[in-house]
Amino acid sequence: MKKRFKVKLKEHVGGGIIKIVVDTETGVNYLITSGLGVSGMTPLLDKDGKVVID
Repeated sequence: MKKRFKVKLKEHVGGGIIKIVVDTETGVNYLITSGLGVSGMTPLLDKDGKVVID
């Protein structure tokens, strides 16, 4: 079974973790934060405000 999401980048920052994951079906990159007081997931945007797609 193919996994839907793959981790592209993972960094430990100030007691938390920031990850960039890619949806293998759509190519959309997501920014995920956890352990920084707030956890969340949002599409990753480029400098022009467009969704980053691999």
